[in-house]
Amino acid sequence: MDVVYDPVGDKYAEPAIRSLAWKGRYLVIGFAAGEIPKIALNLTLLKGASIVGVFWGSFTYKEPETHAENTKFILDQVVKGNLKPLVTQTYPLAQAGTALQDMMTRKIQGKAIIICSNDSKL
Repeated sequence: MDVVYDPVGDKYAEPAIRSLAWKGRYLVIGFAAGEIPKIALNLTLLKGASIVGVFWGSFTYKEPETHAENTKFILDQVVKGNLKPLVTQTYPLAQAGTALQDMMTRKIQGKAIIICSNDSKL
């Protein structure tokens, strides 16, 4: 892997780092699995790899212009069809609670969208 995006951590971190290619990057997003992993740094040494902490909230506050540029770039890519989010479920606004419950119980793969309008183009 060239890049590993890891919001899980715990026992999954080391195998993820081991999967990195030469000069790969391991992005630390969070620790949803609970435990903050202890990483043997020789793994990064052997692969010339980097471990990068990604705290999106701080980034948007400290670098608002870069955040705006990144957001514009991503949205442009969606409009051009180069990025296609996997939307597997849509819900009317009245079922927003069900949508949240389905996400929390992992009944949804990909993205869920809550439709806030009667406009059928959404």
